[in-house]
Amino acid sequence: MIKADVVIVGAGPAGIFTALEMLNLGSKKKIVMIEKGMAIENRRCPKAETGVCVKCRPSCHITTGFSGAGAFSDGKLSLSCEVGGDLPNLVGERKAQETIDYADSIYLKFGADTHIEGLGNTEAVRKIRARAIKAGLRLVDCPIRHMGTEKAHEIYLSIQKHLLDSGVEILFNTEASDLIMDNGRCLGVHIEHKGKADEVRAAHTVVATGRRGADWLERICSEHGVEHQPSTVDIGVRVEVRNEIMEEVNEVLYESKLIGYPAPFKNKVRTFCQNPGGVVSQENYDNDLAVVNGHAYKDSKSDNTNLAILCSHNFSVPFNQPIAYAQKVGELTNMLANGHILVQRFGDILDGKRTWQKELDQSNVKPTLRDAIAGDITAAMPYRSMMNIINFIKAMDEVVPGFASYETLLYSPELKFYSNKVSMDDRLRTNVEGLHCLGDSSGWTRGLIMSSAMGVLMGRELV
Repeated sequence: MIKADVVIVGAGPAGIFTALEMLNLGSKKKIVMIEKGMAIENRRCPKAETGVCVKCRPSCHITTGFSGAGAFSDGKLSLSCEVGGDLPNLVGERKAQETIDYADSIYLKFGADTHIEGLGNTEAVRKIRARAIKAGLRLVDCPIRHMGTEKAHEIYLSIQKHLLDSGVEILFNTEASDLIMDNGRCLGVHIEHKGKADEVRAAHTVVATGRRGADWLERICSEHGVEHQPSTVDIGVRVEVRNEIMEEVNEVLYESKLIGYPAPFKNKVRTFCQNPGGVVSQENYDNDLAVVNGHAYKDSKSDNTNLAILCSHNFSVPFNQPIAYAQKVGELTNMLANGHILVQRFGDILDGKRTWQKELDQSNVKPTLRDAIAGDITAAMPYRSMMNIINFIKAMDEVVPGFASYETLLYSPELKFYSNKVSMDDRLRTNVEGLHCLGDSSGWTRGLIMSSAMGVLMGRELV
């Protein structure tokens, strides 16, 4: 048995910044972090050498390990409380923004680029906004600090070293299996470490398992009476076009955050994670679910820009399994692609036909995810989601002429799992004494900076 004052399950941004802030405030409490994956210096995706995903065991190197998916993401920090989840609704907009600014200063301390994208160019932004309004879309102003995939890796490596040098104990390759409960109070976590069962007991247990652990936390909440409610899942596609099409938006905004409610269903549809000169990537979950994502390197650029188009689904009673629903959509898509990612040209979707590999070979837009399987994503995508995406892309074409061209590529499945939203107060306390839930797994945040900010607030509470 390991004894600690605070045990943090998950070494993603929320967990990391909880520990960082405790240290910054001079805390002498013993902190133990549990991380399913490896130390950041040991994380290697073999696809760079093999050209294909080899489905690493016991877990995907891109999504697990120190800093979570953040180490291999595009490394964008969205510096506005309008973007990144519902934390402002919990703690107030002013406090959320102040904490985001503070968390950003920590990233700068560890080497993040001082340049901020999306500032200035007022007249150019005004013209883009006018086109968006005419198309029925809303352009969200959001300054962005772009670390880049390779730089994010370096920054989180520095943070990992700082935590270890400061006495934080990090148990890598260790999985939390369950909470330790006693009369409705959380006393720590049961773990599997080096093939043996063990436990970490602590006065405070912080669960920050990220999107990767959203379904695990959902099960834990149900089993132990942690108050929560069904939250949103995002189902969509990763779109890829030539840089020439996105040139104006890339230069003026770097990332265009657009939101719309297209007919006929009027669901919320948004752009997310735009990567100028980036590459489309594959991530794998423990249940062998392959999902698509996008990366952007700081120094190495491709001929394409990719971004996600996500349709939000909010379910009402009696249904309460939004994560399982999205997983089923992904599994069906994977089945059609024999375990890989599907890619299809937008024009073929409108024509009601699948895309063939020979057609991709002849196209102006060359897929940066080279082992994606040409096929028909509409055979797996729910009708409601597909119609929302098609009509949103057509609206985007009014903002970015050429976006809805025949050769525009759509990859599937792009899924964002957010845990059922855990009920808590503005001091991040759940109804279970001693238990706190943070970051994307809590249902309150989406993305690096908001998760980091929530970790900062948690650290201040635990000092």
